[in-house]
Amino acid sequence: MKIGVLPDVQARPGDDFTFLSRVGYYFAEKKPDKIVCVGDFGDMPSLSSYDIGKRDFEGRRIKKDIKAVHEAMQAFMFPLIIAREEEGYDPDLIMLGGNHDFDRIERATNEDSRLDGLISIDDLGYADWGWRCYPFLEVVTIGGVAFSHYLTSGVMGRPITTSAALLSKRHMSTVVGHQQGLQMSTAVRADGRMLTGIIAGSCYEHKEKYLGPQGNKHFRGLLMLHDVRDGEFEPMPVTLSYLKQRRYA
Repeated sequence: MKIGVLPDVQARPGDDFTFLSRVGYYFAEKKPDKIVCVGDFGDMPSLSSYDIGKRDFEGRRIKKDIKAVHEAMQAFMFPLIIAREEEGYDPDLIMLGGNHDFDRIERATNEDSRLDGLISIDDLGYADWGWRCYPFLEVVTIGGVAFSHYLTSGVMGRPITTSAALLSKRHMSTVVGHQQGLQMSTAVRADGRMLTGIIAGSCYEHKEKYLGPQGNKHFRGLLMLHDVRDGEFEPMPVTLSYLKQRRYA
């Protein structure tokens, strides 16, 4: 089995989503059996509790956030729709809830009952494009590999922040997002099987102001997992800069 992994896109108003068309064309060419988005496809900055009162918060609107998510998904899905119509390629699409999209909407409606019924996760429109959606932090196992937006550790439920810790604490091959950049670690079980832990949380071109000039020099791209079976696979990172050099739009 071949799995394409789409890390955090964090689609927000004002972003140029041409890069997502390139990602879609790449998946349409390589034809993974499944495409897994590990969460935070949308950013929903208007619902960010960290930025309230800051200068950058001015002008944020929920409608703008949702519109950006729809535009981003259209850019990504367009090449896949063409491949479906022309070649019959129809991968299984799996969307994992992230803390920026699923959880921000859930928190907003829980903390302000006036929003209940006015906004919901359904407004993101993921299911309308054929994605099977899973709640924030639910773990989905495919071919012996655990996927989630992030995995937690300790009684406080903090995210595990290193790929090595994913293996030592969870004892199985795991792919998560949430954290910018790319980390990969491997270990070998007593029976000789290879375990791989991956953190890949950035498939976007925008820069995060809070990271500063140096913190934004991280991996941006997607992953292909080849020969997935019983928790073993061959990982292949693909950068957005590489896709930009190819013939894709």
